[in-house]
Amino acid sequence: MKMKIILFGAFLLIFGQVQSQNIPEKKVSTEISSATIYLSGAEIIRNKSITLAKGKTQIIFEGLSPKINPKSIRITTDKTIDLLGISNKINYLAKEEHGPEIKRLNDSLEIVKNELQTIADKTDAFSTEKQLLLKNISLGGTNNGVNITELKQASDFYRLKITEINSKISQLNQQKEKLNLGYQRIVSQLNEMNSNAGYTRSEISILVSCDAPVTGNFELKYLVDGAGWSPAYDIKAFDINEPVTLEYRAKVYNNTDINWKDLKIKLSTADPNLSVTKPILNPWYLRYQTYNYNSNMFKGKEGYIQNQISDERNLSVQQEAFSELNEVIVTSGDFSETTVPELSAEFEITKSYSIPSDDKPYLVDISEHQLPANYQHFAVTKLDRDVFLIAQITGWQDLNLIEGPANVYYSGTYLGQSFINTRNVKDTLDLSLGRDSKVIVTRTKLKEFSSSQFVGTKKKETMTYQLTAKNNRKSDVTIEILDQLPISQTDEIEVKAIELSGAEQNLSTGELKWKYTLKPGESKTIKLSYYIKYPENKQLEIEQRKSKQVRYF
Repeated sequence: MKMKIILFGAFLLIFGQVQSQNIPEKKVSTEISSATIYLSGAEIIRNKSITLAKGKTQIIFEGLSPKINPKSIRITTDKTIDLLGISNKINYLAKEEHGPEIKRLNDSLEIVKNELQTIADKTDAFSTEKQLLLKNISLGGTNNGVNITELKQASDFYRLKITEINSKISQLNQQKEKLNLGYQRIVSQLNEMNSNAGYTRSEISILVSCDAPVTGNFELKYLVDGAGWSPAYDIKAFDINEPVTLEYRAKVYNNTDINWKDLKIKLSTADPNLSVTKPILNPWYLRYQTYNYNSNMFKGKEGYIQNQISDERNLSVQQEAFSELNEVIVTSGDFSETTVPELSAEFEITKSYSIPSDDKPYLVDISEHQLPANYQHFAVTKLDRDVFLIAQITGWQDLNLIEGPANVYYSGTYLGQSFINTRNVKDTLDLSLGRDSKVIVTRTKLKEFSSSQFVGTKKKETMTYQLTAKNNRKSDVTIEILDQLPISQTDEIEVKAIELSGAEQNLSTGELKWKYTLKPGESKTIKLSYYIKYPENKQLEIEQRKSKQVRYF
């Protein structure tokens, strides 16, 4: 069936003319049938079958989100119905009924208010009675005395009565404190559920005309602000001989003032506000660039650890990365930029979801993938006694991944959060799976081969270390061990290697790298020896130290 589409602004609907022509109004309530959720914004689709009389009718779609983008409104209907005009407004007089939970809380709040008022009335009555007793405590007047018996009886009466009143007031105050605590909890829960939001509603009015009575199908589309999604990943590795499971999820939020119930949704990385103007292809210039990920560029509602391993294996970068491996970066819920592929991706979600309008993130499952991975152990024993397990994941490029935090699990244990950086154009995506206690690397200073002596006017410090790697796993492991030689920045200081045990040496950074494949139970010993020669009248720190805070008493 051929359809007719009208765009917002195609015709101007002047309500004064409509009213003067006595055109009948037909108010319509619709349910959301589906939605496409973008990284920022969402496209809502509503469908309704409407019966129309011959002639002109003004159809008013009620109960819509006040965050509609008017320029995005689209109306589609049958060819037998002429669309003459369209307008959009916010109806501030329309109020949405509260849900049953909010209604129950409001009812509870009213009951607590009534009980508090009853306590206040009783407290006031007891206080008035006490004041009345205190004002009439004078006995016998100023000239006439009272005998001992009467005085004793009056004293007992006032004491017992005031004690009783004080006890009643104290009990009422205790009840009041409990009720006030409950009152505050109910108020906090109502605030949490955004009970004050969603009163205003938007309306879309269209003017239609038909030559005969007809029942037509109307499709209403529009964009709303206050909704979107961000990526979230679970990366699960079970053993170094098995592939990695990547669970791709989305955190969808809804702050449109309209609850989404059992909704079929689609997630998209496209820009919903794209211009209809033909795009211009600008030159694409390539240049060399060293990219270091800055955690401040991405701020989400979750904290995460930056532990990606760079190709260059620059030791200074590794020192910082491993020293901060277990530090959680606290992030905020602000918006920030991320990168997505030029060609937009869409994800059809087969399951229906209900997402309330409370601006909270709700997890939506997108897909699950089994990805090949190469596992490699990595040690900088000079900085950390433990050995780290790295998973080099392949086959991730075709999954339309977006930069985002990832929960990392190994052998069923949660290790913390990492970050998937899709700006990395390598074939592998490197992720740290934490410390592996079954692979050990020790670094020991050999005192018998280390010495300090004077050679002429210079002092010569000889440093010798033994590094031992052992594989306690039941399968082969590949391990990369890093150490370093100091780098002289003056001709007065001489650094010379004595023994490196076949290390791969980077002369510009001083980095030393050994890479081995160890069989189950196998050990490998490395000997590292060098000397430093410098003027005897100068002070030189020949062993690196790190700063720590300490409390002195």
